[in-house]
Amino acid sequence: MPSSHPEPPTDLDRALEIAPRDWAPRHVYHLLTGLVIPRPIAWVSTYGEDGVRNVAPHSYFNVVAHDPPHVVFSSSGEKDTLRNVRARGAFVVNIVTMDLVEAMNVTAADFPPAEDEFTWAGLEATDAVVVDAPRVARARAHLECRFVQEVPAGNGTIVVGEVVHLHVDPSVWHQGRVDPALLDPVCRLGGSAYAGLGQVFRLARPTWRDLSSARHDVPGPAPS
Repeated sequence: MPSSHPEPPTDLDRALEIAPRDWAPRHVYHLLTGLVIPRPIAWVSTYGEDGVRNVAPHSYFNVVAHDPPHVVFSSSGEKDTLRNVRARGAFVVNIVTMDLVEAMNVTAADFPPAEDEFTWAGLEATDAVVVDAPRVARARAHLECRFVQEVPAGNGTIVVGEVVHLHVDPSVWHQGRVDPALLDPVCRLGGSAYAGLGQVFRLARPTWRDLSSARHDVPGPAPS
């Protein structure tokens, strides 16, 4: 099927239908990151081979398993974070919260490998408890990870890590769980846009028994 538009239109006069190969990579990037939102941010901290501290945000990030717990993030190109993870076999995911968003943004700059982003962003570092990596001291939660494997994916590299230690600050804990409002996390949107948590609501997950027993209440298709 041919793409409906050869490049991103200013206004849509009809539905957008595209094959990604028909658009320049930068246009595909903006489209995908504008659609797949909100995205959690992995603020990944590592040590380089020479001991230089590194911390950088990655919004291609998520939890993929819990027993044992594993997370993934993706690095576009071969950046300091990826090189350090390969060299040291470890990294820490620091959870980005609203009080740390300005410092996080500083660390998104394209620093040379010899520069310490902790220093530039005015961040205090502490050593991880289990892995060979630093932690952002002010972060309210840390996921210490052992490097498991990397998977090439297009222009990126997916990094898989097993979470071997977690730290959670008491200030975000309520009735046996992390309270999302107390955590106050930041998420990435498209372009330079970020967002806070916003409205929180809960939905009870139905079971098949519940749904099948109430089937008579589910409206069927309208008669033709």
